[in-house]
Amino acid sequence: MSHIRYEIVEHDGGWAYKLGDVFSETHPSHDSALAAARDAAARQSISGETRPIAYQDKSGRWHEEVAQGVDRPEVEIEDPAKGN
Repeated sequence: MSHIRYEIVEHDGGWAYKLGDVFSETHPSHDSALAAARDAAARQSISGETRPIAYQDKSGRWHEEVAQGVDRPEVEIEDPAKGN
């Protein structure tokens, strides 16, 4: 099982959550960014359809594989402002 971590950060004059190097939309407050991250984390646990996917890695190469709809990641939210 894979593991992903959303991090709550100050961003673009407000707050956002990020996954790796990708930021969410900017939220006006820390609490609204945290609520959005919790919502995104909850959606990660929902099973979906098994389907083929294509993605590009950091070096620009494309990969194709089948994503199993029941293979859901473990999700955590890191919030340095709250000490976790």
